[in-house]
Amino acid sequence: MNTHYVTLPFDRDQIENYQSGDLIYLSGYIYTARDAAHVRIHQSLLAGHSDIDLKDQVIYYVGPTPAFDDFIIGSAGPTTSSRMDRFTPDLYDAGLVATIGKGDRDSSIIESCKQNKSLYLVTTGGVGALLSSQITEYEELMYQDLGPESVKRLRLENFPVYVAYDANGNDIFN
Repeated sequence: MNTHYVTLPFDRDQIENYQSGDLIYLSGYIYTARDAAHVRIHQSLLAGHSDIDLKDQVIYYVGPTPAFDDFIIGSAGPTTSSRMDRFTPDLYDAGLVATIGKGDRDSSIIESCKQNKSLYLVTTGGVGALLSSQITEYEELMYQDLGPESVKRLRLENFPVYVAYDANGNDIFN
């Protein structure tokens, strides 16, 4: 296992250097999206456009809670990734470089990561308040009617993730 410090966006030429099991500390901007937002993004792709530019972007499967005390955002722990499996290959095909969530996924996600030279990253569930301390900016971008599931833009500072599925088809769960 190797440790990497990455300033986003990912360098596509470096993606194959990240191996399943590696620890990556992410800094930079990402998007959030959960189930309902994925439906809308996917529908826009099927209609021949995208509501959001996915090229070289990262989506974190999270529906953060409202901010408290001196935090930018409330608890921001990952949600179960497999709920987005039916949409994810099309998002990777549209240029998405990585997703962040928790748990194992369908084998189609491993194949999609290989085909698109993309990553599936995981972070620890149950420590959402701690993870939120690594978020330094928060902006709601679209689908505000979805509440916590709206698409947001977050700026991370040394946000810890592990490579679960790498661009070569390796899988941390097996």
